Amino acid sequence: MILTETAALTGRRLLRLRRSPGELLAVTLTPVTMVVVMGYLLDKTIVMPGGAGYLDFMMAGVGAQVALACFGTSAIALADDLRGGLVDRFRSLPIGRVPVLLAQSLCDLLLTTAGIAIASAVGWLLGWRIHTGLLPGLAGFGLLLALAFLLSWTGILAGLWFRSAPAVNSLSGLVLVVGSFLSTAFVPPDGLPGWLRAIASWSPVSTVSTACRRLWGNPVADTSHSFAVVHPVPVALATMAVLLAVVITAAWRVFRSAAEKP
Repeated sequence: MILTETAALTGRRLLRLRRSPGELLAVTLTPVTMVVVMGYLLDKTIVMPGGAGYLDFMMAGVGAQVALACFGTSAIALADDLRGGLVDRFRSLPIGRVPVLLAQSLCDLLLTTAGIAIASAVGWLLGWRIHTGLLPGLAGFGLLLALAFLLSWTGILAGLWFRSAPAVNSLSGLVLVVGSFLSTAFVPPDGLPGWLRAIASWSPVSTVSTACRRLWGNPVADTSHSFAVVHPVPVALATMAVLLAVVITAAWRVFRSAAEKP
């Protein structure tokens, strides 16, 4: 029953994308622009340690940025649905509450998959390559999708909490900028102050970006020997699992509370 209802609601949200293709454009335009502007124009200007090109370094960060955009799409969509009376409509229907939120996260995950695929294709055309083989390459993309799933649920929680599209829109811009640049997504952490470098190295965006670079055989450009840098894959998986459990539990409680209000 839950799977059937989730599939139906996911299809409903995907049909809505056909009427507003701007959502897909918003997810793909920024990372493609980053790949072209920074990866192509600055590839020879920014020299990474060991002489590697900047394009190889930044592609993992581009994927992480697409995942960060999931926060905004989920938060804004849910805030709009709540303002339009979504909770009241589904309260009167014989449908579970879990599929309502799960369908939103799955729809945004599909959007993220499309965004990462398009950005990766552009990067490949410009010369970026995965040097480690098919399975490690797919594992890296899997980590990016796991990060997107976490951020989608974080956006769902924000949308449930604020219930205002303008408010979550402002918050999503802040999350995108801070998450992208207070991390190792685009900038090596060696030049950061010590306390800021520790925060940047351990953030989920950084651990996923570093894990992807190692899985893809791309330059890591982090000379520290912290556990998060040496073992980024298990750190990323453990961090995202804990955060996902916390965020889903909190989102479910807020949604249940809203649904039970008279």
